[in-house]
Amino acid sequence: MPNGRCFQLTDTYPRTYLYHKSDLGEFFLNSDAITHSYKNTRELAQVLEEVPVDEVDSLYNYGSTIGAYIIFPGNKIDNKMTINGARGCHPRIRDRFDITLECIRLYYLSIDNPLASVLQRYDDFFSLFVNFQGYVDFFLLEDLVADDYSTVRFHIPWECFEDSPLPRSKEEYLEYKENTLKFIRSRAKRMENSLLP
Repeated sequence: MPNGRCFQLTDTYPRTYLYHKSDLGEFFLNSDAITHSYKNTRELAQVLEEVPVDEVDSLYNYGSTIGAYIIFPGNKIDNKMTINGARGCHPRIRDRFDITLECIRLYYLSIDNPLASVLQRYDDFFSLFVNFQGYVDFFLLEDLVADDYSTVRFHIPWECFEDSPLPRSKEEYLEYKENTLKFIRSRAKRMENSLLP
């Protein structure tokens, strides 16, 4: 791990995807899709009427491949939402991983953001990566950040949390799709390269 420690995982803990327990803490980790086609999103119905079905379906299908998955803590703390649930339900995030990553970047800088409270609940998990660069590098997310890790590269133009996270037109949806697919493919290639001797 970026903190220099060994983080041994097991998949034998009941109803948990991956599990770890040591002096670092106890971690219940689940997988999470980090791309979204918005195929059945009511607010986008009018926009998607203009987008060919095969364009939406290809994004949906690529979103089911390894480059489009990550792990987050999956256990509820104080019966509150997990990161996965919070980022999916928050109206300023709407399951956009690029915006989620911006929240994580701001969290490491101790700057308030829409996911600050849920990220803080899982501080023990994020401390494993030491800082934002450690988190990005560990999960092979380099294609979503600037070379110096100072900013996130958003799939479509986005300025602040007051902006709608959803594509607002056919053209913007297709831009979102193209950039999302580019990210998934690049990340999958990084995964493949990380396994080479």
